[in-house]
Amino acid sequence: MASKNLTFDPSAGVPYAANLALYTGADFKTTFNVVDTSDVAYDFQGLTTTSVWTGSAQMQKSAGIGATTTPAGTFNVGFTSAGGGIFNISMGSTDTRDLSEGRYEYNVLVSSGATIYNIVNGNILVYTGIASAPT
Repeated sequence: MASKNLTFDPSAGVPYAANLALYTGADFKTTFNVVDTSDVAYDFQGLTTTSVWTGSAQMQKSAGIGATTTPAGTFNVGFTSAGGGIFNISMGSTDTRDLSEGRYEYNVLVSSGATIYNIVNGNILVYTGIASAPT
């Protein structure tokens, strides 16, 4: 499981760039530790615990030969510590098994109410496994 630290400034309108690696047939999970511009954990709960942040994330084959505009995969997004600025994206082995080797692009969107932020994006290198899954 990978872990990435990022600074989130909603007023900047620019996502953080993070490149990732994914292996087909294996569970994938990356945790993002988010801080604000003062280097303090970003509070996804807001001023009250009634603020509800949600997230979505997808990947698609990147530009060039074989590029698509159709998502190749959808990640689960979970806020593991909303008050502590921690969320993760994950995809199970049954979903990663069907991906083709190559370079993909992904992004993660988070929202609170009607406001949507592109918080992180980048490339994902997908590698196929050599060995088959143990039985």
